[in-house]
Amino acid sequence: MSIAGNIAHIRERIVAAAARAGRNPSEIALMAVSKTMPADRIREAFEAGQRLFGENRVQEFQAKHAELSAASPTVASAAVCNVFEIEQAEFHLIGHLQSNKAAKAVELFHSVDSVDSLRLAERLDAAAAKLGKTLRVLAEVNVGGEQEKSGIAPDSPELLEILRAASRLRNLEFRGLMTIPPFTENPEGARPYFRRLRELRDRLSAETGIALPELSMGMSHDFEIAVEEGSTCVRIGTAIFGGRG
Repeated sequence: MSIAGNIAHIRERIVAAAARAGRNPSEIALMAVSKTMPADRIREAFEAGQRLFGENRVQEFQAKHAELSAASPTVASAAVCNVFEIEQAEFHLIGHLQSNKAAKAVELFHSVDSVDSLRLAERLDAAAAKLGKTLRVLAEVNVGGEQEKSGIAPDSPELLEILRAASRLRNLEFRGLMTIPPFTENPEGARPYFRRLRELRDRLSAETGIALPELSMGMSHDFEIAVEEGSTCVRIGTAIFGGRG
């Protein structure tokens, strides 16, 4: 199936999962995870109506951003045909971010969905202030406690500390939480982790007074379970673009 066909099929599955949970499907964003994919594949997804993309590495996306920007048409031509216009697409960083790359990440991305320390949040805030920009962020939570994965432990005091710092980190907009659960062959195995993240979000929101409307959870293997458990953004790579080699 083509990228356009894949996107259409995933959207149908999101609608069905939302219906099972009694949710409005318009509340659930579809993110196309374009990491390792060349610029022409991003353009193909864009031509199919996709506007939200996720990337894992600053350096990789920096090269693609330059290529996509150089290929962008004029505003006049973009109004005539559905060709790629980089300003119309939204790119989120969903991979681990080293503090020394914070400034470049703020320059390139609309949102950093993988904040996993107060130090990183402070670096992002300082970089955003220099650019006169408000950066949206999500805190990444390691719900499964897996050592090989980044993210803050659900019971770590640093998670609450980061959110309580929101009042002084004026160039960051804290929007919610993100997680990658432990992989299980049966997608149902992810349900307790998605539920735990939702419950954690509710508790943190109550304790800090920050709305935290977003829950970024669910990938190609388990996104329907995530939708049933309250995800507001599913991150789909393989099911859109195919295998990554």
